[in-house]
Amino acid sequence: MKGEVLAVHASPSHRFSKEMRDAITLIEGLGVEGDAHAGETVKHRSRVAADPSQPNLRQIHFIASELLEEVNALGFDVGLGALGENITTQGLDLISLPRGTRFTIGDAVVEITGLRNPCSQIETYRPGLLKHMIGKRADGKPLLRTGIMGVVLKGGIVRANDAIAVTLPGPPLVQLERV
Repeated sequence: MKGEVLAVHASPSHRFSKEMRDAITLIEGLGVEGDAHAGETVKHRSRVAADPSQPNLRQIHFIASELLEEVNALGFDVGLGALGENITTQGLDLISLPRGTRFTIGDAVVEITGLRNPCSQIETYRPGLLKHMIGKRADGKPLLRTGIMGVVLKGGIVRANDAIAVTLPGPPLVQLERV
């Protein structure tokens, strides 16, 4: 299974959207160099408020361009990087991947830890958009659609048009949950 990097983004400050870059550097155990969410321990404000010593399982955020295309077709204007992702992908059904999936992008390796929870800032950004970021699983439970989170196992430089090689973990496969 393969996908592609459509665009890369980072922001040194805690902002909702991230700026598009020519390249980002992933740093092992930390995340995206120069990004506000990089670090060994949690950096997302809500997680820091709960327990700042928690390990950072949200070092890097991926979102599928197909989701952006879907909501834009409904009349929303959501650009690349607008929802705070570090990497916008193409050709991968991100939220269906199991926990522990590994992405190899150039020299970099990222392990997927879970789903990003859709926050209320999405509704502030584009009124009415938040309801489209939550679907339903086959069992009726909510399905968080705002991308997936991961940790950097091996650093490297990532650029648009880089291939994403996907390696699934061994059984048993564990469904992604909110991290």
